[in-house]
Amino acid sequence: MPSRIHRTIQHRISVVRPCVLRLLHNFPTCYGRNRYCMLSLPSLAEPPPCAAGDIGELGESAPPSLFHAPDSESDLVALKISLLGDCQIGKTSFLVKYVGNENEEKLRHREGLKQMDKTLVVGGARISYCIWEVAGDEKSQDQIPLACKDSVAILIMFDLTSRCTLNSVLGWYREARKWNQSAITVLVGTKFDDFIQLPMDLQWTIASQARAYAKALNATLFFSSATYNINVNKIFKFITAKLLDLPWTVERNLNVGEPIIDF
Repeated sequence: MPSRIHRTIQHRISVVRPCVLRLLHNFPTCYGRNRYCMLSLPSLAEPPPCAAGDIGELGESAPPSLFHAPDSESDLVALKISLLGDCQIGKTSFLVKYVGNENEEKLRHREGLKQMDKTLVVGGARISYCIWEVAGDEKSQDQIPLACKDSVAILIMFDLTSRCTLNSVLGWYREARKWNQSAITVLVGTKFDDFIQLPMDLQWTIASQARAYAKALNATLFFSSATYNINVNKIFKFITAKLLDLPWTVERNLNVGEPIIDF
């Protein structure tokens, strides 16, 4: 069964990849360097609007009529992505920010699990993300196999303002690898908007520890904020580009006080 699923995904990727490449060829300026603008602390009182245009670099959100189109499944690449990490670290906020607040009512619950879907239209083809979030409490541990099996990417998440949640990422990684040895691993620090209000020496210590863990896990590290949509879309674009072997690369940023990206 896993080999059949793998062959199906590979076939659909081969169909979609030329469409994505044509899109990138026609819009080369989309992939220029994006400079990071330091958040000014007074502006943190009012979150900025969601940067919808950021999604368009690798595709645009599909209209509802495209979410279930049985007559055109051959152009659909379905990608399962899992979110793991301790409780109360912002996993659901991260998930809802990416999928869209207007789709929050479509969040599906079962004990210890949440699931949401997002479909992008890319050059006439569709990429459907099925995103599974494990709650993070002790009762949800039994759901890790279901969430991780057949996932193409696993996001190990932690709260940048909580050292104990960072210390937990190694355990989450070990559990995930019991059920999936091939998925792309991404280490995601959440609540960057709160993190930058910590003393600079503490920021440096946490960033150094996170980078060391990412290196040990052979994972790409992103600092993010769901409130300000910092690196949320970029994480999924990184995963998509890596899976489809697309000519889009993320730029490394190791500056303390900025949203770190390391690989």
